[in-house]
Amino acid sequence: MPDRPTPRPLQLTVGQFYANHAEHLGLRLEGLSLGMNRLIREPTINRPGLALAGFYSYFPSRRVQVIGNSELSYLRSLRGPVLQERCRELFSRKIPCLVVARGANIPPALIEQAAEFETPIFSTPMITMKFINAATIALEFEFAPTASEYGSMVDIQGIGTLIRGASGIGKSECVLGLIERGYSLVSDDITKIKAIEGRELVGMSSELTRFHMEVRGIGIINVASIFGVGSVRPEKRLDLVVSLMDWHEVEDVDRLGIDQDYYEVLGIRVPHVTLPVRTGRDLGRLVEVAALDQKLKSMGHNTALEFNQRLLSRMQQNPER
Repeated sequence: MPDRPTPRPLQLTVGQFYANHAEHLGLRLEGLSLGMNRLIREPTINRPGLALAGFYSYFPSRRVQVIGNSELSYLRSLRGPVLQERCRELFSRKIPCLVVARGANIPPALIEQAAEFETPIFSTPMITMKFINAATIALEFEFAPTASEYGSMVDIQGIGTLIRGASGIGKSECVLGLIERGYSLVSDDITKIKAIEGRELVGMSSELTRFHMEVRGIGIINVASIFGVGSVRPEKRLDLVVSLMDWHEVEDVDRLGIDQDYYEVLGIRVPHVTLPVRTGRDLGRLVEVAALDQKLKSMGHNTALEFNQRLLSRMQQNPER
């Protein structure tokens, strides 16, 4: 059974956001490194256009603030004392941080008031709306509900497959067999899963164990070092769950595959297959076929249903046979 999902995080520090996303968002710290422990409490972005004009009746101060050419043009039109006061009023609202888009020159008044209130200020070369879209996706990922599943995850031709089973059932051998066939390891033993926007699941490994596996009798191995960098990937959408069970514990083996079973994680259902395990079965090959069959289904081809329809059609054509 899956673990209970952890609660949606209510906060994220500016320092964590900067460390995790500075590279792909093009963020650069301007001024002093102050206030990096300030909290981002909402996974969205705000443009403080009206606030800079002095309107604060509604101002979402818990969000990351972003200004672009429009706001900068307005600030440059203000005289010295007024500009200082407007900047001071903005930072006095205890915003998490301020991002200046388009790589524009930042007015000294902004940097001075940011330092006075110990608020981080960043610049990015990205266009304002593109930055807002990218940063919103990043924040949604950080704030997404999270659960942990006992199982290993492998990317099989684009199908993220979580392999579950009791201890000693053969998960590690199965995963190694898949890696040898050219597929990629996502996580070993415990898979961290995030629900993105309540519509899809993304699996990943913890940072400490990423790209490593535990193989009984051998110990901890570095998969990337042994099989090459193509044998690992940091995260993957979860498309299929495969449960390995001892042959004698499976009460009813599905021989046709017409009825689709599902496994629920964080309120999202994922196609589920149970594979009976006994001596001599090539588990890696079976999981590979299950993943490729799921890939066919995602393309609109359900082999079991198509075969059943052909059989029914043949029976209707020859009712006496």
